[in-house]
Amino acid sequence: MTAPPKEIATKESVPFDTARAAASNELAFRRPVSRHLIVAAAIVAAVLVPVVAKSFVTFQLTQVMVYALAILGLNLLTGFNGQFSLGHSAFYGIGAYTAAILMDRWDIAYFWTLPAAGAVCFATGFLFGLPALRLQGLYLALATFALAIAMPQILKFGPLEPLTGGVQGIVILKPDPPAGLPIDADQWLYYFTLAVLLVLFAAASNLMRSRSGRAMMAIRDHPDCRRGDGHQHRPLQDPDLRRQRDVHRHAGALGAIVVQFVAPDSFSFLLSVSFLVGLIIGGIGSIPGCLVGGLFVLYVPNIAERISTGLAGRSMGSSCSW
Repeated sequence: MTAPPKEIATKESVPFDTARAAASNELAFRRPVSRHLIVAAAIVAAVLVPVVAKSFVTFQLTQVMVYALAILGLNLLTGFNGQFSLGHSAFYGIGAYTAAILMDRWDIAYFWTLPAAGAVCFATGFLFGLPALRLQGLYLALATFALAIAMPQILKFGPLEPLTGGVQGIVILKPDPPAGLPIDADQWLYYFTLAVLLVLFAAASNLMRSRSGRAMMAIRDHPDCRRGDGHQHRPLQDPDLRRQRDVHRHAGALGAIVVQFVAPDSFSFLLSVSFLVGLIIGGIGSIPGCLVGGLFVLYVPNIAERISTGLAGRSMGSSCSW
């Protein structure tokens, strides 16, 4: 149906505002530039921290980065994929024990323990994922909760005690910096952990901007529509979600190297809870917020425990401070 001639005559053409379009394009260009400048400034500040901070502060900030990596893995699963997990302390502990056993029993260099921990935890996650293939939501949370509860007891299991050290755990030596670097061991582990953190944060950011990342967020926001398209979501078997478990593995291995000690009770269910709380404090779906969550996981329980042991919870306090 065509419009009457009078209406056509009374319509006014809307001129294209070139100035406004140019301003909008300039603003869109400035946003990534300013974001890159902020990231660069933060990296420079992080590099300078060990130069001005005391050794113990450097050690604590290294732990913060390790916790941030663990929270990052949980963030990818919960924040971006919408699946609720309570078993991330188990994967964190498996990565830590893999690194500790390789360094203590077979004298493997610490930097080789990161890919080794990834391989061991990949196999563990695959075996756990088979029976939990079709679980989602509350049922997936309960399955991962069972894994988190069982893992400390498995590490104390008698036949495994010669390998895991039983309740006594494993003590490992802190690696020295490469020859020629005028820094101590704590500073070197800080820089090593910072490098791993930057690589995994960049990988997570790129994953979320990729086609796979958009598919993960679509599954989170509209699971029924995805099923209607024939994309049945399988939380623990999705190849993109396997990358999320990689973060926990590397974080666990780094945690063992930094703290120089692993024990079964360090990876209790309360550690999973502390990671989940850190995720909420840092912001669900925020990659930089994982660092805020790491600060919370390390410092807040220790501060609370100074006020009252019951306020922080002795188990959570010990797992966070090791």
